[in-house]
Amino acid sequence: MSGIREHLRILSTVMAILLAVGSVWSTTATAGMVGTGEIIGEQQVQLDRQQLLSMLEQQQVKDKLADLGVSEDQVKERIQNLTPAELADFEQQLAEAPAGQDVVGIIVLFLLVFIITDMLCATNVFPFVNCIR
Repeated sequence: MSGIREHLRILSTVMAILLAVGSVWSTTATAGMVGTGEIIGEQQVQLDRQQLLSMLEQQQVKDKLADLGVSEDQVKERIQNLTPAELADFEQQLAEAPAGQDVVGIIVLFLLVFIITDMLCATNVFPFVNCIR
């Protein structure tokens, strides 16, 4: 009987130490109110990305990108990496562009994004663009 009590005392000591150590590293969860504006903003960013990706499906855009030597996968990756501010600027430029220049505007904007990322050494799409670092 005393052997069992000795084992239980050791086990309870080990469990108490584990509980103490575990509570030191635990983090508390906090809940907060999420505003409607935040949710709508996040959904708008996703909608804008989907609209840009759907524009890439146009044959004119595919042909022009192929002529420029840029793959469709690179463009899709860049669209996914755009910040919400960059995406909003892009959408505004598309909204302000004349109807006939939609495709040209899209392609020019993609080229600008590629050139800027090449200048920032993030990519190496165009060999004629030098890294500024």
